Amino acid sequence: MVFACFFTGTVVAQTDDKAVTVSGSVQSDILIPQDDDKIGTEPTSDDLQTNTYAEVNLMSKYIDAGLRMEYLEHPLPGFEKDFKGWGVPYFFVKGKLKNAELTLGHFYEQFGSGFIFRTYEERSLGVDNSLLGGRLVVKPLKGVQLKAITGKQRRYWKLNHSWVSGADVELSLDQWIRGFEEQGVYLTLGASFVNKHEKASEDEIFADATHQLNLPENVNAWDVRAQLTKGPVSVLAEYAGKTQDPSFDNGYIYRRGHVAMLSMTYAKSGLSLLAQAKRSVNMSFRSRRSMTGTSSFINHLPAFTMEHTYALAALYPYATHPDGEWAYQLEAGYTFKRNTFLGGKYGTGVKINFSHVHAIDRNDHQPMIGSTLRGTDGYGSAFWKWGDQTYYQDLNIQLEKRVTRDFKLNLMYMNQFYNMTIVEGEGGMIHSNIFVAEGKYKFSNKITLRGEAQYLTTRGDDGDWLFGLLELSLAPHWMFTVSDEYNCGATNLHYYMGAVTFNIGAHRLQAGYGRTKAGYNCSGGVCRYVPASKGFTLSYNWNF
Repeated sequence: MVFACFFTGTVVAQTDDKAVTVSGSVQSDILIPQDDDKIGTEPTSDDLQTNTYAEVNLMSKYIDAGLRMEYLEHPLPGFEKDFKGWGVPYFFVKGKLKNAELTLGHFYEQFGSGFIFRTYEERSLGVDNSLLGGRLVVKPLKGVQLKAITGKQRRYWKLNHSWVSGADVELSLDQWIRGFEEQGVYLTLGASFVNKHEKASEDEIFADATHQLNLPENVNAWDVRAQLTKGPVSVLAEYAGKTQDPSFDNGYIYRRGHVAMLSMTYAKSGLSLLAQAKRSVNMSFRSRRSMTGTSSFINHLPAFTMEHTYALAALYPYATHPDGEWAYQLEAGYTFKRNTFLGGKYGTGVKINFSHVHAIDRNDHQPMIGSTLRGTDGYGSAFWKWGDQTYYQDLNIQLEKRVTRDFKLNLMYMNQFYNMTIVEGEGGMIHSNIFVAEGKYKFSNKITLRGEAQYLTTRGDDGDWLFGLLELSLAPHWMFTVSDEYNCGATNLHYYMGAVTFNIGAHRLQAGYGRTKAGYNCSGGVCRYVPASKGFTLSYNWNF
């Protein structure tokens, strides 16, 4: 909203090779904060807090370019420490010619599943770990793609000093072997390599009376993978490793890192199946070994847990444990057809999801310096053996049922184990049962009412929670929402919220008032702590 005046329209592409198209977006989230001792809001001297982003991109046949301006001089709660400031932290120029493209400036990229390299932006989590440097993508032959990258990684408003370089190759064998294509078989092989070159700084020289750490300037990581798809079945196998990388995350030990993953999916005729397993150990990979936080990670370890959208189901989200874990996920979904006994007149959908994350086995038998494993190989770890702690477990069952032509009902039951000590540092194991009912009634083509009722019961943490929501949609422009998240256990606090949303064309404006609970906001196993807040909110989005 602050920068909306910078962009007043779009440039429509012409029909020849010199055509240029301009696109972009503006996003501004504003809070006028109020103090509230009951929910523990943090004091601030700012009368208005905002995270504002304005992005513009120019695209043509041979050259693309873009930049993003960010204004966080008075940032929203949870962004004060590192995000405060403003400027242009992202810009790029990309040249395109036949089967090759070269990007100079900032860029995002991912090799395979991201086990050794993934840069991306997720504003709600405060993640923007782009590289400033160069990226080359070449397709020299049919079914062959090569990538090469090098640069320094963004960390908030600065760059980490280390150089990150790497390469990736993917081979689509089905485009080479005629028999594969005729049989509907698709086979892709991939391999990646990443090097981090980082000199030790003065604050990373550790010494005692008899020992001083020799920190490696070069850390190498590699990844190999294969994905096979035939008809409704797809199988992905991937393995990655990392050389010695003593860091803050692992207590400056010299153990090598590894991650192995197997994922299988099936989808046909209303039936879907998913089975995944992952074992990782010591795979924290940062562009600065002494840093914490999410924006210095070179890699990404996805959590094999379901990402919930319901408020109470997402109250205790899991964050991937980079030191090591065994993770499993199983999911089965089936849609019963219309006009059958279980499907009824309109059909019925059922989905069951189970995820379990467990500690790896650790044998801390190495000699120690002082009271830690620092400077040693760390620990041994039998591949198939579990450790003695459960980090997370979630069993949930969902039912989707259209009761009448105008009324749709969703039900969910969830049984969850959440090791708060592992994820947040303290709190013990939280065992909860969660019940969700969501109904949507369509009064006409323009008027829809949606409601949610949720209940979480637990003997741990703050005890039981209730959540209710009503949302009235008046298409195509208006939406009115009220909700309340109430702790009926230890605190008896209400986290109420009301909002009005207006949409017109590519513009979206939302105004609201209420409280926000302190807690963790997570996506894909990456989490950010958000402090409690209260006040008037205003959000503006425009895509052009």
